[in-house]
Amino acid sequence: MSTPAPVALVTGSARRIGATIARMLHAAGYDLALHYRTPGAELDALLAELEQARPGSTLTLQADLNDLAGTTALVPATLARFGRIDALVNNASSFYPTPLGEIGEAQFDDLVATNARAPLFLAQAAAPALRAAKGVIINLVDIYAERPIPRYLPYCMAKAALVALTHGLARELGPEVRVNAIAPGNILWSTNPEKAETLAMVEERTALKRPGEPGDIASAVLYLLRDARYVTGQVLRVDGGRWLHI
Repeated sequence: MSTPAPVALVTGSARRIGATIARMLHAAGYDLALHYRTPGAELDALLAELEQARPGSTLTLQADLNDLAGTTALVPATLARFGRIDALVNNASSFYPTPLGEIGEAQFDDLVATNARAPLFLAQAAAPALRAAKGVIINLVDIYAERPIPRYLPYCMAKAALVALTHGLARELGPEVRVNAIAPGNILWSTNPEKAETLAMVEERTALKRPGEPGDIASAVLYLLRDARYVTGQVLRVDGGRWLHI
């Protein structure tokens, strides 16, 4: 009898870094529960690609992470399909400027909900299955969680909370479940015009003098899931040395 494939629930998996993480985990043998907020051509292409490679290996799940009931429903839906959860990758994130003096309640609630509240309640819902599987949680944080940048205070606060959640969950869920975080640097050019950076700026501010690639983050996810068996409660910076220049 064949051993069942490990199962990963990945939030925000339809595009950008999330889609790259999904592709790498799938190639490594994981079945995937792919969360998305809004359907589109990128999600359709990803699903077709993965299903062609290994039919029956994916499940797509729609949820707005501001909706707590819809968010926590991702876990039982994944268990109903695959019967297990070996990894939870909290990748989904909201990111936009909120200048001090103009911060509104709705913006604050959205940034905290997607970047901190959803990962907490997903981890809580998935904890029994992760304990049974001796699984792993990985949270995508930010190098600015410890040193906030101007005009993004609620976002940085929420990512700082996610770092604290990483540390707390590592204690709460050990020894069965390992919990770590990844803090990306300049990986993809921002779609936010207020955060636009030129290649020259990245080269000046990064020790490796170049931006990273989504595959750098996906490789770090796979390392923490599969190889880092004595690592928990850590934040791995994948930033080319950007941290050194903040």
